[in-house]
Amino acid sequence: MTATKILVFAGSTRAGSLSTKLAAAAAKELALADADVTRISLADYALPIYDGDLEKEVGIPDNATQLARLIAAHQGAFIATPEYNNSVPPLLKNTIDWISRVESSKVPYRNRVFAVGSVSNGPIGGARALPDLRKIAQAGLGAIPIPEKIEVGRAREAFTESGELAVEPVAKLLSRVCRSLVALAGRLAD
Repeated sequence: MTATKILVFAGSTRAGSLSTKLAAAAAKELALADADVTRISLADYALPIYDGDLEKEVGIPDNATQLARLIAAHQGAFIATPEYNNSVPPLLKNTIDWISRVESSKVPYRNRVFAVGSVSNGPIGGARALPDLRKIAQAGLGAIPIPEKIEVGRAREAFTESGELAVEPVAKLLSRVCRSLVALAGRLAD
């Protein structure tokens, strides 16, 4: 039996990004759940701001097509996002906007299972970004979100020096989210 392939990335590329820390912690948990994990940074897939005129003039950027192919090569994905003004950051929204322009008939990335997590220094852990991320991923990518999610509040204190989640209930929730993602993605891949 082959391991379920899960793609992991953060919606931020800032140095020391808390969502990147959550993505790293999720990648470890996914590996413990016997997933074949690929972790990427959106910094390696730079994209211009989406513009329909630009798309008409020069087409879909290669990085958008590469990301769509990466998603297609995995049964699921874990996306960690910060919360910007009660929603997802522009980088993540723009990335999904471009990927959504890649014809799924050419690159069959639709119907992949997604899990989402958010981080914030506030008490609710970026929770306001997650409904938007789910909606954008479902509509733009044809994603199937799992019902579980993770929000990490007071995120500056939430991680140990080694990148583990410091609060046991939050660490257990991340484990549950990751195991649910692997289980559903594995079942749908069969």
